[in-house]
Amino acid sequence: MLTVRERFDDIVAAFVGLPGVTPPIAAGPRRFGSDAVRVNGSVFCMISSGERFVVKLPAQRVDELIAASTGEPFRAGRKSPMRQWLVVTDTAPGIWEALAQEAYEFTAGERG
Repeated sequence: MLTVRERFDDIVAAFVGLPGVTPPIAAGPRRFGSDAVRVNGSVFCMISSGERFVVKLPAQRVDELIAASTGEPFRAGRKSPMRQWLVVTDTAPGIWEALAQEAYEFTAGERG
């Protein structure tokens, strides 16, 4: 069974090379977004400091996925959750990749 980091590395490898995608920053201090994949400069998926897979999606979609027990709210050290961010708790094969694809399309479209 792959670790969270290994699964994330596979996702990074799948997205690097797509238009506007940049991989996580390898060097420097660890802070929000340092373990993130970006499209056009905006984070669309990442590993949180707690080693959890997080994606950026429309708030309504995040609510749907929480209701379906696919994930939980992402708080980034805050008491209140960040509306467009989901911690993916479902570990079913392919779910991380599918949600990363949704996040890529959503985030790329925000600037387009």
